[in-house]
Amino acid sequence: MSKSKSADEAPESEIGFADFLKVDIRVGRILQAEAFPEARKPAIKLWVDFGEPIGLRKTSAQITKYYKPEELPGRQVLAVVNFPAKQIGKFMSEILVLGVPDAEGEVVMLAPDREVPLGGRMY
Repeated sequence: MSKSKSADEAPESEIGFADFLKVDIRVGRILQAEAFPEARKPAIKLWVDFGEPIGLRKTSAQITKYYKPEELPGRQVLAVVNFPAKQIGKFMSEILVLGVPDAEGEVVMLAPDREVPLGGRMY
């Protein structure tokens, strides 16, 4: 997850509902988190369980402003699970954990406000 659009930028062009359905956003639980000091920008490595049939996936997220690795296991998060894997240094990122920028552009992760079953798809 990297910083991008701010709140004052115009939305992207319209897409059809069929295009929206192509983006597979699921809820998972962070099982493991550790610092990623080799990354160019401060980041944390995450291992996220989405339940069956997706299982465990890993990613690197630039979330160090508000989150410490030891505080993350057990949290539910939303992530895109159908992007192709991306090499980040020596680490292979398999998902994109979702977040929104705060007033300073720092990432705040998106998560359900109640406990939900792992692997539930956003709609």
